[in-house]
Amino acid sequence: MSALRAGLIGLGMMGRHHARVLGSLEGVELVAVADPGGDVHGVAGGRPVESAVDALLHHGLDYCVVAVPTMHHEEIALRLADAGVHALVEKPLAQDVASSERITEAFETRGLVGAVGHIERYNPALQQARSRIEAGELGTVFQVVTRRQGPFPARIADVGVIKDLGTHDIDLTTWVTQQEYTAVAARTANRSGREHEDMVSVVGQLSGGAITNHLVNWLTPYKERTTVVTGEKGSFIADTLSADLTFHANGNVRQDWEAVSRFRGVSEGDMVRYAIAKPEPLRTEHEAFRDALLGRGADIVTMRAGLRTVRVAEAVLESARSGATVSLDDA
Repeated sequence: MSALRAGLIGLGMMGRHHARVLGSLEGVELVAVADPGGDVHGVAGGRPVESAVDALLHHGLDYCVVAVPTMHHEEIALRLADAGVHALVEKPLAQDVASSERITEAFETRGLVGAVGHIERYNPALQQARSRIEAGELGTVFQVVTRRQGPFPARIADVGVIKDLGTHDIDLTTWVTQQEYTAVAARTANRSGREHEDMVSVVGQLSGGAITNHLVNWLTPYKERTTVVTGEKGSFIADTLSADLTFHANGNVRQDWEAVSRFRGVSEGDMVRYAIAKPEPLRTEHEAFRDALLGRGADIVTMRAGLRTVRVAEAVLESARSGATVSLDDA
């Protein structure tokens, strides 16, 4: 069977990594790339470098990866849909709900495979956590807490920390728990003088009864990527920087001391750090999209799921503006 013909538009920070993976992905041939600023990182590997999506389409693509700034996602995605080209669009799907809806509808009505690059779903620690939660190892999920903090990335100029980083936590929370957001309340801050927010604290309610808390900012002088999922049997702690997953079990040691035995909460139990395989998340994401194109039933982040994430992100922004809890009862 001939290889799938892939294109890539956007050769910046993420685009260069997409180029590396696409250039070595089994069953895929990266035939051309595009960026109006040229190949500044030298990742084309001798392939044609075009300046725009229309020129890229002349290379007869089966699918295209879109790694341009968020403000350009709609224009490029709609052009790909019109040309009948499947697409993997970097997260977030688009800059707002209306644009995300138009992209989603364009791909769905044409029967095209469209996905969003929420790469955290492919982190080995979170994939293990989801599998174990689905198997009942945590029991009922009570709470999800995420911390995604670090220095300001100078390359981001068109969205704030909520849509750039916070969408990771929104997507991974719904995916790991298999619950949707029903309400959010948030507060933001702008400490760096930029147009968009650079710090947010979010409290959320999920459809299955779990509650969430997300701390996200660009103002911390170290990187932290931590997800803690607490349930009736204990807590999973996923560090997605190291792809480590740890389980802290609820203690079940009998307490004879009367004052302690009357306590109805939980106590510390065994701690397990799992030994898990750690494939590169970006490669796993590309493999899943390739397999989806080949009809192999791969787990991709659909554009419909990406639309829901943008809807939650906008509810977070609305809550921060209004100071009120925002309902997502139809989301």
